[in-house]
Amino acid sequence: MRRPVIKVCTAWALSAGAAALLALALLLWLQAGDAAEHEAVRFGKAVLTIETAKGIHTFRVEVARTPEQWARGLMHRTTLAPDAGMLFLFPKARRISMWMKDTLIPLDMVFITRSGRVAEVIADTQPLSLHRIAPRTPVPSVLEVRAGTAERLGIRPGDRVRWHTDLQS
Repeated sequence: MRRPVIKVCTAWALSAGAAALLALALLLWLQAGDAAEHEAVRFGKAVLTIETAKGIHTFRVEVARTPEQWARGLMHRTTLAPDAGMLFLFPKARRISMWMKDTLIPLDMVFITRSGRVAEVIADTQPLSLHRIAPRTPVPSVLEVRAGTAERLGIRPGDRVRWHTDLQS
């Protein structure tokens, strides 16, 4: 019986078993690199509250303050608890543009003013999208929470947001 041959390029030819082994090794190498990269980025912790018409809602969030943390965000996460999220803190108000590249779960994005008020909510963002997500006005902070949270809790522009950072992990 003749073994199937897979051509990798004109200079190489591998048996099906060798090609499968090579593909598995490449996949494991890529995942190990991604896991190491994820482990290298550490986030601060905070307790955040949002006061809405429905009441005061408390979240335990991770805090992103550095360019490395901003770039990582909630990428590669497969779950997010209903009372969890990520708070992005920028040094000053600016035109923020977010995306969902490598983010596996849909999110609500709550854009927060310097005075601690909700400026805008962009709900149910699409996972893995390169579409730019941006509020209409410059803001210094963004809260990302599980999709559906803003609607469930009634989070609206003008609601009060407060947080206490630098908690012990």
